[in-house]
Amino acid sequence: MSSNRIMAEEPIEKKITRILLHKKMTVTAAESCTGGLVAGTLVNADGISEVFKESYITYSNEAKHKLLGVKEETLKMYGAVSRQTALEMAEGAAKAANADAAIVTTGIAGPGGGTEEKPVGLVYIGCYVKGCTIVKRCFYGGDRQGVRYSAVKEALDILYCQLLADEH
Repeated sequence: MSSNRIMAEEPIEKKITRILLHKKMTVTAAESCTGGLVAGTLVNADGISEVFKESYITYSNEAKHKLLGVKEETLKMYGAVSRQTALEMAEGAAKAANADAAIVTTGIAGPGGGTEEKPVGLVYIGCYVKGCTIVKRCFYGGDRQGVRYSAVKEALDILYCQLLADEH
């Protein structure tokens, strides 16, 4: 190998773990359309066991309500795939796990299930860090797996940026 070889960038999950350890913070995940891929990616990082509390796969509305405290009214009025639901999922996951941070996904991975108003590929990503919650509306093309993997990448990027921005 030449000394000029390009070193691969450190994976995002390792960066997130390092920040959480440094700030003595904990994290949880709650997922619908990504079905555990966010949590599965986070646990690739060594040291994550010190900061990762637990994870929720809340695919059904019932699970979102029962495990995360998403209001039934929110689910009825806005649906599972909405900014409002993602916000309540993020805040509810942090509370349920007693974690400092939470990252959540809810969306339509396809190939079916989409509507004109909420097409396949629509994903809301919620991120809670120490009392501040943001939600990002995303749209991804491609097949079911492509949508899911794109959402995981985006979710981890959002979590990373929010952890960096946290001044507490």
